[in-house]
Amino acid sequence: MSFRSQSWRSSSLTRRSMLAAGGATLFTTPGAFAEELLKPTPRLTEGPFYPDRLPLDQDNDLIVIGDGTTPAVGEITHLTGRVLTPAGSTLRGATVEIWQCDANAVYLHSKDSDRKKSQQDQNFQGYGKFETAFDGGYRFRTIKPVPYPGRPAPHIHIKVSQNGHELLTTQLLIRGHEGNVRDGVFRQVRQSEQRDLLLGDFKRVAESKIGEWSCNFDIILGKTPADGEPS
Repeated sequence: MSFRSQSWRSSSLTRRSMLAAGGATLFTTPGAFAEELLKPTPRLTEGPFYPDRLPLDQDNDLIVIGDGTTPAVGEITHLTGRVLTPAGSTLRGATVEIWQCDANAVYLHSKDSDRKKSQQDQNFQGYGKFETAFDGGYRFRTIKPVPYPGRPAPHIHIKVSQNGHELLTTQLLIRGHEGNVRDGVFRQVRQSEQRDLLLGDFKRVAESKIGEWSCNFDIILGKTPADGEPS
């Protein structure tokens, strides 16, 4: 499962090295940042547009489909993070799925795309998945999310599962986006500290010549069977 962008590989390796170094300090220093990191990521609705027909290409590069050469429209974003248990350990072998509308606000779902064929970006994969490694890490190359009619807050849907069991379904939103305060789904999360756990910092990739973004978003699960309680 390889990306087609050398700059993506280089910047990804750099970020992963930094994360690994930070993670080593975090999990070997008693109490270091434990209170913040162990707050579970809140659940948020799957919504109506989880793909009803999964694409043939389901890898973690949503920018280019299969052997195509034409990239998707939108601002390329490198989404990385780790899946962690409540105890702070990394979760290996978990499947992380993401899906989102394209830059023209069309989802990969028949109830949306069938009526917007002329509007849909045919070069955007719309859905991808990644199996976490020993460090619990995941990574995707996608586009920076955009607003959708009725959803002023740009967002990426996320689902985490393992061994056929769904562990978490949630959404990632852009920290500081003006649409967040008007988004009805986001406002269903009543407590501000809980809403904060759904926000990611989207930052410009300094070395990118094409205006790429990066976002690191750790997913903290609630209790799982491995912790001795039902998921």
